[in-house]
Amino acid sequence: MQWKQVTAAALLSVAANQAMAAELKVQIEVPSIDIAEYHRPYVAVWIENAKGRHQQDLAVWYDLEMRDNEGTKWLKDLRLWWRRSGRQLEMPVDGISSATRPVGAHEMVFAADDPKLADLPAGEYRLVVEAARELGGRELLRLPFQWPAEAAQKQKQQGEHELGRVALELTP
Repeated sequence: MQWKQVTAAALLSVAANQAMAAELKVQIEVPSIDIAEYHRPYVAVWIENAKGRHQQDLAVWYDLEMRDNEGTKWLKDLRLWWRRSGRQLEMPVDGISSATRPVGAHEMVFAADDPKLADLPAGEYRLVVEAARELGGRELLRLPFQWPAEAAQKQKQQGEHELGRVALELTP
């Protein structure tokens, strides 16, 4: 009988630790734009240090369905990301690149031990989200944060045209 209680307690402890695990959560809203010829935006999400130096790519959303990998042709419209990181990459990049997203809110969650975050030294950073759309505009938002998170952190900004609400949440 006692081993059942110990096993149950151990399982509850593991579940509680997993629920409390440190993570970085990003929410990006792709706004609805009322125009005749709508194209989904290309979006790049990365981390830069306090001096503006690129540290780590988190995601790149672009048109993966185009024949002969032609969707990569317009990645340079994500101008800042392209200069800082994109031109050195051979797309697609496993775990980073994926298809463009439709209108609506989209969430990405990264555990602290995720390879994209695991080697990030302690310090002040900014999450950068850049969006560009064919026959549309370009928009860039930066959300500051401290890594690793010693306390819960929440940041949000509202885009003006190519991005809707962008939110960052860190849990220690």
